[in-house]
Amino acid sequence: MEVRSLRPGLWCWSAPHPDWTPAEGGPGGWSRDVWSLYCEAPDATILIDPQAPPDDTPEATRFWEALDRDVNRLGLPVACLLTEGIHERSSGAVLARYRAGPGASVWVPAASRGDVDGEVTNPFVPGDPLPGGLLTFPAAGANAPEVVYYLPAHRAAFAGDALVGEGDGRLRLGWINADARAAVVAALRPLLDLPLEMVLVSHGRSALEHPREALAQALELPSWDR
Repeated sequence: MEVRSLRPGLWCWSAPHPDWTPAEGGPGGWSRDVWSLYCEAPDATILIDPQAPPDDTPEATRFWEALDRDVNRLGLPVACLLTEGIHERSSGAVLARYRAGPGASVWVPAASRGDVDGEVTNPFVPGDPLPGGLLTFPAAGANAPEVVYYLPAHRAAFAGDALVGEGDGRLRLGWINADARAAVVAALRPLLDLPLEMVLVSHGRSALEHPREALAQALELPSWDR
């Protein structure tokens, strides 16, 4: 597990995905370790696409103990926000752990509710109010099963599968077919009109320097400074 502090109250961590196999790796695939995001908001402790380390490992013990400390310190409900239903990951474990204490919830785009095996407390459509005042950008149209989150307080975006980090500051579009490309570009282009200081991704390395340029290049659009 790798933990990266991005700024006060905002950090991300990597953990191995339990369903990963070598067949998913290689060129055009995805690596075993996936990234999740922790964010302290005025009304909730927010976890986006949370993947805990494997059970019964030292990393799992450290992870849950650290998260317990933060949750107890803040005394706020814990909100798991999923970029899409297939990123359910450890949201069920988070819900079970905290719902009887400070309270917990699982939020998922309504269009991908059927992809979640466990409980969803809050299916939503883009434009609905979310914990922390987060904004959503549906990847490929209003009824898309996936969203990209924008965190206004941190001027940051988080993408599940819509964007992938290349490891050298560059981003690329995720796993979409050619017919959907134009719709994805149109859906994500408004992010370039917002203050943007980092583009965080679940797969690969996030764009922490020149994020606007990295996003514009991934969308094959002209880049500019704000």
